[in-house]
Amino acid sequence: MYPYYSYYPYTPYIHPNFLSYYGLRNQNHYFHRQQPVTGQVTWTEGGELTKCEIPWSFNEYMTAAVGEDSPYGCGDSIKIKNISAPYGREVIVTVVDEVAGYPPNRINIHRRAFEALGVNPNIGVLNVEITPTPELEQERWGKYLLEVTQVAYPSYRVTEYRTVGKSRISESQIKETYEFVLQSAQEKIKVQGNVVYNPNTDRVYSFDIKEV
Repeated sequence: MYPYYSYYPYTPYIHPNFLSYYGLRNQNHYFHRQQPVTGQVTWTEGGELTKCEIPWSFNEYMTAAVGEDSPYGCGDSIKIKNISAPYGREVIVTVVDEVAGYPPNRINIHRRAFEALGVNPNIGVLNVEITPTPELEQERWGKYLLEVTQVAYPSYRVTEYRTVGKSRISESQIKETYEFVLQSAQEKIKVQGNVVYNPNTDRVYSFDIKEV
């Protein structure tokens, strides 16, 4: 039997750090930087202190530091794609720190994120495609389910994310479905999440996640 988690709240609970961690900020900031660019990533073991006050261990170490002139800021989510891999392996990282002297298209990611791209850290520098993840920037409830999934699977890291569907149940209820790929040291699993909410009040009627 696959694990199944569901909840039927009156109002949504969102972690106090949710907005800053996942970049729910000015949407105009999103629209001018949504195009993917070719760049490079390096790796680091991180440190105890970060400029964003978000630890490198956040989201199972799927974290990154950007240059001073980067279009990305604290808490922003970035999709990194290994363009040399046969199937284009990707990770989603959260900006937690800043690196002096790095150009806008160069990102320093944690070693665990680097390894999740399917490469040996010994290569040092990897050519990648860098994309501010459209789903994570635009879709609030995808972020809501992402946090729920991370809490439910603390030993896994989210490596892929996609929108499955969106439908209107009634005038006051919309259902959105998302799919997450999670990786642990032993296995990779796929989790699907659903959220039903009122688009006028943002009240959550129900949400659930389950392995598929």
